[in-house]
Amino acid sequence: MASKIWFITGSSRGFGREWAVAALDRGDKVAATARDTSSLDDLVAKYGDAVLALPLDVTDREAVYATVKQAHAHFGRLDIVVNNAGYGQFGMIEEISEDEARAQIETNLFGALWVTQAALPYLREQGGGHIIQVSSIGGISAFPNVGMYNASKWALEGLSQALAQEVSLFGIAVTLVEPAAYSTDWAGSSASHATPLPAYEESRARAAEQRARRIASMGRPEATRDAILKIVDAERPPLRVFFGDGPLAVATADYESRLTTWREWEPLSIAAHGKDA
Repeated sequence: MASKIWFITGSSRGFGREWAVAALDRGDKVAATARDTSSLDDLVAKYGDAVLALPLDVTDREAVYATVKQAHAHFGRLDIVVNNAGYGQFGMIEEISEDEARAQIETNLFGALWVTQAALPYLREQGGGHIIQVSSIGGISAFPNVGMYNASKWALEGLSQALAQEVSLFGIAVTLVEPAAYSTDWAGSSASHATPLPAYEESRARAAEQRARRIASMGRPEATRDAILKIVDAERPPLRVFFGDGPLAVATADYESRLTTWREWEPLSIAAHGKDA
């Protein structure tokens, strides 16, 4: 199998780091981006010219375009584009400030949009490629105290489903990876926390209990290495795929509840359509 060229955002840790290592270990080449490229020094030392370490803040659209262009010029093509950069915003909806809301969307949604737009001309010209969008179980369901994060990932889901239909004729695949809870830094130092309102203390405690049950058994990020390689090597990669044990049960319960409600209220829905004169 010919080696592939990857462009990965958020390569300093978490899934971005693990997938960069997976690609490099098998002989692929990686344009690895991070806000601080010193976090990539060990990769450069180990893999040499197979790694191109590039500084990037995905919220800077001009910088994104310039960085994608630099990576393409350096390697001559881009086969796999991974939008991994992102973080978790904690806080009840009423607690989220305007700056926190905008920052979450700027990184988790617009960051992925800018990278996708910057890469697409190169993928179209070469007649193929694969865009990996890192979503979440929180991209298809929603949980208290992370509503703003849910909003960013739900938006990414819709954008990516439309994108997949738009670019399929160019031979470009799109995959939304929807992880469960993993032992990454998502809820650690990289997360943002809104200023709490006392009125939500009971709700916050319940949310914490629910989250504790969901993450009782956290996945190991390194275990996703083989999984991501199988996805990018697949002849027909999936539009959506869960990573981890548990998301399917959450999704099943959520969608069954939606279908039940829609069916219950269908007579009203039809009545609201109106009749032709």
